[in-house]
Amino acid sequence: MRAGEADSERALTAAGEQEIHQVVAAAKLAHVCPSLILSSPYKRALRTAAIAAELLDCKHPPVTSDALTPDSDVRAVWDELRIHRDESSILLAGHEPLFSACGAYLLGAPDLRIDFPKAGLLRLDIDAFGPEPRGILRWMITPQLTT
Repeated sequence: MRAGEADSERALTAAGEQEIHQVVAAAKLAHVCPSLILSSPYKRALRTAAIAAELLDCKHPPVTSDALTPDSDVRAVWDELRIHRDESSILLAGHEPLFSACGAYLLGAPDLRIDFPKAGLLRLDIDAFGPEPRGILRWMITPQLTT
């Protein structure tokens, strides 16, 4: 990050863009086709979401949500997902440390530790949208698996 540059304005690096392309290409092979992409309003997350939308042939542009900023709370993410419960598949573009905590929370195991790498993609299935999530872990793709 450059001196004086806000975290929200930090762009993806060239290496980061390459990793996103690789992970999303692998996700496409797994037939990932989100009906909605929700993104943090931060510049690098918006770019990640745009790459995913393009490579996955999404019909709609990404939608921003403040629930996905790095300092947000996992319950805010759950509330956002519950708003969009009628979507068949939702892809989230956001940041650490929120995503590691969010993955554990959505699995119904908030004490679980997940090492969520940059450019990683975690698939969770959620059947019911009650007060507390109880997701099912299906798979995780990391940049290291795509090289």
